[in-house]
Amino acid sequence: MKRLFRFLIKTLLWFLALSVFWVLLYKFVPVPYTPLMAIRYFEADEPHNSLHDWVLIEEISKEMQLAVICSEDQNFLKHNGFDYDAIKKAYKGNKQGKHLKGASTISQQTVKNVFLWPDRSWLRKGFELYFTFLIENFWSKERILEVYLNSIEMGNGVFGVEAASEFWFNKDAKHLTRYEAASIAAILPNPRKYSAAPRTNYIEGRKTWIVKQMRNYGTFEIRKAVSK
Repeated sequence: MKRLFRFLIKTLLWFLALSVFWVLLYKFVPVPYTPLMAIRYFEADEPHNSLHDWVLIEEISKEMQLAVICSEDQNFLKHNGFDYDAIKKAYKGNKQGKHLKGASTISQQTVKNVFLWPDRSWLRKGFELYFTFLIENFWSKERILEVYLNSIEMGNGVFGVEAASEFWFNKDAKHLTRYEAASIAAILPNPRKYSAAPRTNYIEGRKTWIVKQMRNYGTFEIRKAVSK
């Protein structure tokens, strides 16, 4: 039992050390590849290279930054990685059998895409909570948003906003207009099913809603917060 206990302690300490090092490394280094990219590669009927080009946040349209905040996590600039009000609302909705939007924040989605795998197990959820705590404490909000926009799936085999901008609109991410940014943000719930261009009536409706939220939210708060 003592040997087992020492082994478990050593394993835990190694995990803590390596996970903190991993998070600190990605605070400065672009994320070259993610577990989801590997999974999508092997899932494909005909394996193909993912479209993925890393760009600095300064090279990403402010409209795109605002669009994902308004569509995915309007409290991103205020919370510490977890939106407790949204969690409570989702929990109550699930108990009532309602299908509500998940309470996953941009920080949690970043962790899921960069460090973990797409699964609904309690084990993965536990890792998600741990890594979310780490990036919220070691990274700035600007860095979280930068990694998020460069890593998430934005089309079938398309990862990151630069690749998505080229794929959907044949332009660099820094040149995306408000409506184009909202169109990309509109497909994020299921980027392999939906199309940003041309859009279905459903995606057009989501785009219109996102643009309205962007007008209400404004650009001042995002510029002030991500520059901290």
